Amino acid sequence: MSTVATRLSTPIGELVLVASDDALTAVHFPTSRHGPPPPVGTERENEVLARAKQQLEEYFAGTRTAFDLPLAADGSAFERRVWDLLRTIPYGTTTSYGVVARRLGDAKATRAVGAANARNPIPIIVPCHRVVGARGELTGFGGGLERKRWLLEHEGALLGLGR
Repeated sequence: MSTVATRLSTPIGELVLVASDDALTAVHFPTSRHGPPPPVGTERENEVLARAKQQLEEYFAGTRTAFDLPLAADGSAFERRVWDLLRTIPYGTTTSYGVVARRLGDAKATRAVGAANARNPIPIIVPCHRVVGARGELTGFGGGLERKRWLLEHEGALLGLGR
């Protein structure tokens, strides 16, 4: 399977988008927990990357609240279940790790949900930034807490959150 990557300049810094021939596989922040993004030489964009760039530009412009992209995140079965559930968290809202664990059917899986959330290779599109601590506090984020705060403010989801 071949992969291609491209860069996208955004209000929260440059993102590197990675895709296979038929699905988006990663979004990297400059400070990504998933290691450095692949080098991008001469930009070669496929249809998936073109769609991802367009939808992210619309999101940052405030005209898109949901993404419609084929995704192929590499992870365990449990991680993929968590990531699928994250995609159901509506724009402009937050939830907690405990609520996600309960929605998955195991209230004791809060830490496992947190670990899966941290390993999400497609942030923003799979909105791990919408998961906060039990008391509404901002918790870890692969792009850094300032980016998480920016994303939640952009979506209007910070009302009532402790700072």
